Amino acid sequence: MGYHLASALLEEGHEVLIIEKNASYCDIINEELGSICYHGDGCEAATLTEVGTNRADMLVAVTGDDEDNLVACQIAKAKFKVPRVIARIRNPQNKLLFEKLGIDVPLSATELILEAIEKEVPTHPLTHLLTIGEKGLEIVEVRIPLSAKSIGKSVQELALPEESKLALIIPKDGKPSVPNAETVLQAYDQIIALTPPEHEGELRAILTGT
Repeated sequence: MGYHLASALLEEGHEVLIIEKNASYCDIINEELGSICYHGDGCEAATLTEVGTNRADMLVAVTGDDEDNLVACQIAKAKFKVPRVIARIRNPQNKLLFEKLGIDVPLSATELILEAIEKEVPTHPLTHLLTIGEKGLEIVEVRIPLSAKSIGKSVQELALPEESKLALIIPKDGKPSVPNAETVLQAYDQIIALTPPEHEGELRAILTGT
């Protein structure tokens, strides 16, 4: 993963350095992409010091070990003041922990694949579109099923969870519009909403519950 990320970023003109523990992998990367790979352990402060991590705009940790990714990001953030850190997560249950420990963008491959599946399943009531990490919000898409109790109700009647807002309504037949308090929901409406992750289930229940 690090190889392909580095290759793509180099093509876009970014300055990239890979830290790789496996010497043979490091040799292959340097041979194919140029001298951009340093043989060492990215979880060690001494290694990060030697490669000049304090100059980095971003550190991306994509090893197959969640703990290693967390440690590398925390050291980069706390010791070297790297503005942004991104960590790959194998176990999606670790995402909340990573967020609480200051990881700017914890990425779960499982969640990304699940979201891709959800978009292809028309009966699924809620799809994640974007996580705004620094704001503690998620942008989600909710589809109103024919059996939902919210049909025929105005936005002001819905008692939405705290800090949750409906940003856009896309009717089945009609033009998208920004809802106001008097906007009435209809069956098969697609709703783009902002909500804190802890209120996501409540929002889904209010909009799609029977």
